[in-house]
Amino acid sequence: MNSTIDDMTWRTSSHSNGTGDCVEVADGLRGFVPVRDSKARDGAALAVAAGAWAAFVPSVKDHGRV
Repeated sequence: MNSTIDDMTWRTSSHSNGTGDCVEVADGLRGFVPVRDSKARDGAALAVAAGAWAAFVPSVKDHGRV
């Protein structure tokens, strides 16, 4: 497990359009999924409950929006 959010390995979706308008997610925070704006990497990051993230992702994949 990572000690700080700065130590995490961040990634974007393989479906990103290459314009930099993406969210990034990381692993390593037990029970949560860290999420941040790829245009503001030094800004705040959200810690979304893992269960909420697990429900959110399929909704976006199926409908393109929430």
